Amino acid sequence: MADRLDVGIIGLGVMGQRMLARLASHGTLRATQVWDADPQAVARTLAAYPQLVAAADAQALIATPGLASLYIATPPGPHMALSNRAFDSGLAVFCEKPLTVDFASARQTIARIDREGHRAAVNFSLASSPGLAALQDAWAERPHGLLGVPQAVGIELAFAAWPRPWQSAAGAWLSERHEGGFTREVLSHFVFVLQRVLGRAAVQSSKPAYPSDGPGAETALAALLHAGGLPVTVKAAIGGDQDDVNRMTLAGSGGEIELREWFGVGRRRHGQTWTSLGDPAALRASGQAEQLTQWVAMIEGRPHGLPGYAEALAVQETIEALLAGA
Repeated sequence: MADRLDVGIIGLGVMGQRMLARLASHGTLRATQVWDADPQAVARTLAAYPQLVAAADAQALIATPGLASLYIATPPGPHMALSNRAFDSGLAVFCEKPLTVDFASARQTIARIDREGHRAAVNFSLASSPGLAALQDAWAERPHGLLGVPQAVGIELAFAAWPRPWQSAAGAWLSERHEGGFTREVLSHFVFVLQRVLGRAAVQSSKPAYPSDGPGAETALAALLHAGGLPVTVKAAIGGDQDDVNRMTLAGSGGEIELREWFGVGRRRHGQTWTSLGDPAALRASGQAEQLTQWVAMIEGRPHGLPGYAEALAVQETIEALLAGA
């Protein structure tokens, strides 16, 4: 393992700032170069992290000698172009989701990754979480483990408002139908978990509700999918009294296991009380630390558990089918 791996960051909104804070205390990964199309975002970032260097533009950052990886934290539109420029420079790429809304470009990029052996992954935060591992273990133990015979999956989301208050500076795109909305931004994490554990999901029916203003993103979604031979119900809406409520439950004849509020994990046998697998804050810290460990492995060409672009595109295809309605 390398002593230090330098990272460039393109996109200094909410996700870029969160990653900068995480990298600040990491022993191997070190942010060195940054760029954003908004000069004020760059200025705020340099004030908070004066050791960083602001590149003249995205291409100049990607061409910086000594970089090991590029982290892309922009809206989805430029993801494929930035990824391909990074591959041209031999960089490993860690990209935010949604991966893209341009499936043709994504498929061309995935074909290039496969053909040329590029290193690339997408930031589904639950990929490195103890909750995903617990679901995988429970699924692997069927029908003799906690679940017994698996029967159904339920996913529930609720938001007091969209975007959520902490996303207010992310830009108008997040609240618009073309690239934004909670289905792409939040439900996609749970569709990733669903497809990582049970395999590809098929949309049986979907009823998204949209505002009448034209460009606005969805305000509610009710859907039925099938994955791994199980029915999967989705209920999501804006209008709760909490900023972000989420729950994914895998139920069986013997018991159930549940992801809740992102990194919380509970399990129970029928007739018994819920047992937590740990403090949610501690589970979050563990998952986030493991993600950075996996990022280092990806950069160094070693096996890792981060989702690649093909897996992320499969998630996005399911998400777009849900948004299209059926």
